[in-house]
This record gives sequence, structure tokens and C-alpha cells, in this order.
Amino acid sequence: MAIIIILAAIALLVIGYIFYGSWLAKQWGVDPQRKTPAHELEDGVDYVAAKPAVLMGHHFSSIAGAGPINGPIQAAVFGWVPVFLWCVIGGIFFGGLQDFGSLFASIRHGGKSVGEIIRDTMGKKAHKLFIIFALLVLILVIASFVNVVADTFASTNAPGFTVNPTGTETTAIVSMLFIVLAIIYGLLTNRAGVKTLPATIGGIICICLMLALGLNVGLALSRTAWIVIIGAYITIASLVPVWILLQPRDYLSSFLLYAMMGVAVIGIIFSAIAGTASFEIPAFAGWTVGGNFLFPTLFITVACGACSGFHSLISTGTSSKQLDNERDAKPIGYGSMLIESGLAIIALIAVGMVFTKYTSGEFSSPSAAFAAGIATMFDTDGTPIYNTIYALLTLAVSVFALTSLDTGTRLSRFMFSELFLKEGEKSWKDATGIRKFLTFPITGTLFMVVIGCVLGFLKLSQIWALFGAANQLLAGIALLAVAAWLGNVGKNNKMFLFPMAFMLIATLTSLVITVIKKFGVIGAGEAAWGDWFQLIFAAAMGVLAIILAIEGIQTLFSQKKFA
Repeated sequence: MAIIIILAAIALLVIGYIFYGSWLAKQWGVDPQRKTPAHELEDGVDYVAAKPAVLMGHHFSSIAGAGPINGPIQAAVFGWVPVFLWCVIGGIFFGGLQDFGSLFASIRHGGKSVGEIIRDTMGKKAHKLFIIFALLVLILVIASFVNVVADTFASTNAPGFTVNPTGTETTAIVSMLFIVLAIIYGLLTNRAGVKTLPATIGGIICICLMLALGLNVGLALSRTAWIVIIGAYITIASLVPVWILLQPRDYLSSFLLYAMMGVAVIGIIFSAIAGTASFEIPAFAGWTVGGNFLFPTLFITVACGACSGFHSLISTGTSSKQLDNERDAKPIGYGSMLIESGLAIIALIAVGMVFTKYTSGEFSSPSAAFAAGIATMFDTDGTPIYNTIYALLTLAVSVFALTSLDTGTRLSRFMFSELFLKEGEKSWKDATGIRKFLTFPITGTLFMVVIGCVLGFLKLSQIWALFGAANQLLAGIALLAVAAWLGNVGKNNKMFLFPMAFMLIATLTSLVITVIKKFGVIGAGEAAWGDWFQLIFAAAMGVLAIILAIEGIQTLFSQKKFA
């Protein structure tokens, strides 16, 4: 069963890329001869043209994170068929459309963010409301991935270096060394003149050596210590020029992701041939599971594996500023999303190998179930092969969660400043008074990091459902924004209307359910601070989204095509 699922997914996603992706590029008029913002506005910090492979690595690593692994695994309780269908259909017609459309709109808008595109198409009021909404989403992104990484690194042993390390201690030390390697790679390729190919080969060799070291020497620190360290790291990473850390780190980490996916596919094929595969997920578990209805829970929980609003922030926040040529928009914008959908299917198959253990609570996190599922395809628990593959996979997951974290924090910096800048002001240097302080890069960065890390102390289960709803709601708004922009410039935007409406309805329904549940908990006198946080955030995002949706729909219907 597992091999049939993966082959069917690959075939459908490739067909979608070739036919639907090419049709979208033709409809919008992608032009390889047109100059991109990376060349027109080059500044050596944020606007820096990157080679296609490097930008692909950055974009793919940033959008992937832990989402396409955690989401499908948690949604697998509904059965593999619903998750499979939503990952494939959602990736082709929802997520890929949003990512490609957002990237293209930003390229044609001087590398501007979704918020600035909204300002130019829907007005100043909608722009400010969107920035506030996006910042709330980014707080949840930071909180979710800080939580995931801290759980992946945390150890109960005495602080310090350890021999015969646990899986978390191995992952921790290799991840820290990976950051150092990325900085060295960035300096060599951007300042010392080393060519990409030899630097890449050297980087991959170093990754292998670091992994070998980590299997023998680990780093033990508590969860709290790791939250503090992660907060300090993402603060610094969001402020330094992209060529020092962001580009090289994401590029190198993409090889880990490719290796992870390659190992997983080999494992699926190997276990199928050897007859050792045991796919345990039922095809369909029912319309209601554990008190949750399939709609909207499935579409919120899968999140990044099918469609993610966070992707639109990356497409318009960092990737559009680094795109060398418009012809690369399709493989980077659309292609990356389809690869991520493929990763989500792999995660679904992985948990299928250990589904009984997962549902009985034997794993500390979905990421651990993912690593164990793939490792089980090769050997039994505790063997050297199993341990090596488990370490590689947990490392990959942590690296991508960190990648999403530093990219998300950089986006937070952009958008926090954007919230307080007046029209015509390009940076904090142009602002005056208190706004000069509020738009200063460190101010917004620290504000977002501190709140995100504090929320990172909550359990992942307290954050993920709200993150999923906010993330998908952002996708609906991003789809609306790009549709409005395309309509303004006279291009076909009809393909956006159903995905936009579906995402808005599903996510608003989820937020209403969350608010009702939290009122019940509070009314019963059983609420903790996490319940109050979920209630306030859900209500605030729901109200903001409704106002933005009304503004956007009015814009659409005021256009000639809808008048």
C-alpha cells in the first residue's frame, strides 16, 4: 500500500506542475526578459540576487519547516485517504497557486510584501489590518517552531557535552554546528570567491562529518535553556545580511531535506520489496474522530502540506527580493509547494509504519514518530542503522524548523516596521519621534521573539490547532489579495475564487469552534492562561479576517470583470 500511495502522489504532483503550473505562468505573463527587484533594487542586505539552486534551497527550506511533517501525522487519525487527497489536490490547486501567485505579484511590485500589495489594491485601512493580522500569525509561527525545536533538542541529563548521546543530544549538537558551517559557507562563497560547486561538495562532506561526530558526542541542555538559546539565535539571524546566514544555511539545509526525502523513498521501496512494511492507517476512520469533525479539522491540521499562508509571507518577504529571473518563479514558487506536498505524503506513510505506537502515545512528538517510521523501514529499533537514520531525520526536521524560525523572524521585523511607517517612508531612518524607535529593526525583532518564546512554553497541542487556523486564514487572505491585484492589472484571477472562499470558510469555522470551546472551559472554571490566550487570539484573528475579507470582496466586485 505504501509504495502505491507514494507513486500515485508523485505522478499526480508532476502532472500538476507540468500542466497547471505552466498554464498559470502563461495566464499571468511570466517574462524572462524582465528585470527583477533583486537587480533593480540591489542593496547587499535584503535585495540580493541568488542563483536559482541557492534560492530554491532557501525558499523550500523556509516553507517546509516542521509543518508538512507534524500536520499530516496529526491528521492521519481521519484515515490516509482524506489526508492523501487534500495534500495532492490542495498542493496543486490551493497551496501552489497561492505561493506562485504571491511570488509573481511581489516581483511585479518591486519585491513588496503582501501587505503593501493590499495597500495598493485595497487601501490603507486594509493594509494596516493585514499587517496586524500577519504579525499575530507570525507570533504563532515563532511559538510553534520554538516549541518543536526545543522539544527536539531537550535533554534530561546534566547540562554539558555527553558521550553515547541520546537522539535529542545528537540533534542538538549537530544543529548548532550546522549554523557555524553555514556562516563559513556564506563567507567563502560571497567574500572569498569560492565557486558554488566546490563549496557545496565541501559543505555536504562537513554535514556528514558533523553527523558522525554527533552520534558519538552530544549536547545536553534543558528545554528552558534551549528556548532562550533559540530566541537569541533567531534575533541575530533576522538582523544580519541574508548572504551571511540565511542564504547559505537554507541552501545547505535543503540537501538535508532532499536526503531525508530520498532516504524515505528508498525505505518505502525497500520495505515493500522485502515484505517488511506494515501500513497501519485505515483508509477512512469516519467523519468524526475524537470529538473533532473532518471539516474543518482536517484542512486546518494538515496545514503546510497542502496550503499555508506563511508561504505567502516568505514568497513576498524574502524570496521575491532574491529572484534572479522571472522564469525561476514557477519552479521556486509553484514547484517548491508541490515538493512539500510530496513530503507530507512521505510523513503520512512514515507514521503509517508505527501508527499503533503513535496513537498509544509512545512518541514525544509527531517528528519523533516520523523519524521512527522511516528508520523502521530499514532495521529494528536500537540497531546502528536504525539509530543513524533516526538521527539524520530528526536533524533534518530540527534544521527546517530553525530555518522557518529565522525566516519568520526576519519577516516579523519587516512587517513590524511596516506597521508604523507612513506612506513614502522607506525605513526607520525616515521616521520621526516614537515611530523612529518602533520602526528600528531591533525593536520589532525583540518584541516578536520575546512573545513567541514565552508562548513556546505552552504544549504544542495548545498552539498547533490555533496556528493551523491562523495560517490557513492567512492563506485565504493572501489568495484574495493576489486575486485583487491580478484583477487590477487586467489579468485572469478566476482560478483564485474557489480556493479563497474555501479557505476562508474552513478557517473561520475552526476559529468559531475554538471560541465556543474556550468559553465552555472558562465557564466551567477550568481555564489556564493558555485557554485565555487561545480565546483572545482566535477572536481577534476572526474579527480581523472578516473585515479584510469584506474589504477584499468589495475590491473584487468593483473591478470591471465583476461589475
